[in-house]
Amino acid sequence: MTTEVRVPTLGESVTEATVATWFKKPGDAVAVDEMLCELETDKVTVEVPSPAAGTMGDIIAAEGETVGVNALLATIAEGAGAAAAPAAAAPAPAADAGATDVMVPTLGESVTEATVSTWFKQVGDTVAQDEMLCELETDKVSVEVPAPVAGVLTEITAAEGATVSAAGKLGVISGSGAGASPAPAAPAAAVNPAVATAAGKDVANAPSAEKAMAEAGLAASDVQGTGRDGRIMKDDVARAVAAAATAPAATAAPAAAAAPRAPVAAEDSAREERVKMTRLRQTIAKRLKDAQNTAAILTTYNEVDMTEVMALRNQYKGEFEKKHGVRMGFMSFFTKACCHALKEVPEVNAEIDGTDIVYKNFVHMGIAAGTPQGLVVPVIRDADRMSFAEIEKAIGEKGRRARDGKLSMAEMQGGTFTISNGGVYGSLMSSPILNPPQSGILGMHKIQDRPMVINGEIKIRPMMYLALSYDHRIVDGKGAVTFLVRVKEALEDPRRLLMDL
Repeated sequence: MTTEVRVPTLGESVTEATVATWFKKPGDAVAVDEMLCELETDKVTVEVPSPAAGTMGDIIAAEGETVGVNALLATIAEGAGAAAAPAAAAPAPAADAGATDVMVPTLGESVTEATVSTWFKQVGDTVAQDEMLCELETDKVSVEVPAPVAGVLTEITAAEGATVSAAGKLGVISGSGAGASPAPAAPAAAVNPAVATAAGKDVANAPSAEKAMAEAGLAASDVQGTGRDGRIMKDDVARAVAAAATAPAATAAPAAAAAPRAPVAAEDSAREERVKMTRLRQTIAKRLKDAQNTAAILTTYNEVDMTEVMALRNQYKGEFEKKHGVRMGFMSFFTKACCHALKEVPEVNAEIDGTDIVYKNFVHMGIAAGTPQGLVVPVIRDADRMSFAEIEKAIGEKGRRARDGKLSMAEMQGGTFTISNGGVYGSLMSSPILNPPQSGILGMHKIQDRPMVINGEIKIRPMMYLALSYDHRIVDGKGAVTFLVRVKEALEDPRRLLMDL
C-alpha cells in the first residue's frame, strides 16, 4: 500500500512554499511522524512529518522547487522496512498492543510548534480519561493536553522544555498497569530530537540553516536569527555570509554586541533571580519591536468630556443589566464611537499588503487585555453590526477566557482596529503601539476631574485623554485628527451615534 505525502496547510494567506531540505532519500526506512522534509514560506518554516511507517518511495518535489498547498511531495510504501524505523527510534517495549500515543493537539492556524512547559503527571502515574497530562505553550496561547484514554503513563517522549511540532508525540499511555515499571528513566533521555540547540540558544534553528552554516563554516553565534523566537533561518545565513565577505574587518563587533549585559557584582548576583521568558512574552516583545521597525508610528492626542456618557450610563445601567444580564460599561460606548468614526476615515481601518492598501468594509475590534501570562488581544468580530448589549457580552466573555488562558488562536486573529484601556491601571497618558498589520489603535486613559471652561464658566468635569497611534504610511495627519475628533464628538453627545452624525 502506498501513502502520499502532501504539503500541509501553510497558514493564513500563505499559498505556496519552497522545498528547502529533504531529510530522507528513496529507499530509507521511515517511522510515523518522523520528519521527512522542510518547507520554507515567506513567513515560517514548516516541517513535514511522515503520515505512515514504511519505506521512502519517489520524491516528487525536489529541493528548491515551489509547491502549493496539498501538492504531492513524495510517496511512502507502507509496511516494507517499517520494522527497521521503530528499532532505531525507540526501545521495543513501546510496541505494547494496549498502548495509546499522546499526541500534540491542533495548535491553531499558522502555529507549527509548541514548547512543553509543565508535565502534571510522571511516568508510572495512573491517569483517568480527559485528565490533564501536560501544558504546552505556543507563541500565542497555552494549550492543555488531556489523556486520550484511562491507564498508566508509561513513557514521556517530550520532556519539559522540549519543542514539539504540530501532531508530534508527547508520551504513551498503557491501557493496563503492565509496562508501567520498565520506563521510569525514560523521560530524562527522551527529549524531542528536533530540539537541537546551538550556542546556548533555547530554540531550534531551521535544519536548512544548520546545513548552510556547516557549509559556510559559521557558528550560530555569527548569525542573527530573524525567525520565531530568534530562530536562525536559511536566509539569515546567506546574509551573514554576504556581510562577512564585504566587511571582514568588522568581525569583532558582533561578539561585543552579543554580550548579554554588563558585569554584575557577586553580592548582587546572589540576590538576583533569572527566569526564562515564556514563548508568549518573547512573541509580545518581538511583535512590538517589529511594529516599531516596520510602521511609521505617529500619535495624536485629544481629550473627551465624559459627563454625558456617565450620566446616560447612570440613568439606564439598572434597566440595562436587568434586561440583558450584563453590566453597562464604558467599552461599548468607545467601541460604538470607533466603529462610527472608522466609516468616515476608512484608512484607519485598513492595512498595507506589499504595495497595496486593503480597506476593510467591516470592523473586527481588538480589545487589548492584560492577563497573568501577558498582553493578549481578543477580537470582537463584526462589532460594527452589534448592539451595546452584544458588545458588552462579547467583551465580558472574551475577557474571562483571556484571564483563564482559554482563548483560541481564531479568537485573536483578524482584528482590523484595536482599543487599549490603560485607564483601568491608572494611566493618565500614554502612546500605544500598533498591533500589526493594523494601522490604528486607540488608547483610553484614566477619567479624572479637572477644571474646564464651559461657556465662559469654570466647571469641574470628568475628563479623559485619548491617544490614537496610527501608521503614517497610509494615514495622514488630517485623517487621524478627524478620526479622534469624531470619537470625541460621539462620546460627548452619544445621541450622535443614534442619529448617525
